[in-house]
Amino acid sequence: MDGRGRALDNIFVERLWRNVKHEDVYLKGYANMAELMIGLAQYFSFYNRQRLHTSIDFLTPVDYEALRMAA
Repeated sequence: MDGRGRALDNIFVERLWRNVKHEDVYLKGYANMAELMIGLAQYFSFYNRQRLHTSIDFLTPVDYEALRMAA
């Protein structure tokens, strides 16, 4: 990123962190850093193994990668 407000420099990571905040952090309001670290580990496990992603034809990232590697 080369300056403030340059979200388009890395749009995929910006979208990921938006999802993390709106689907987990804001909803759970963690009380301390230890809770946050545990919660984020659980969220990323969910994000990669259970959450369906429209950009990869409603597959999880784990399933998509398995299909890609098998091809």
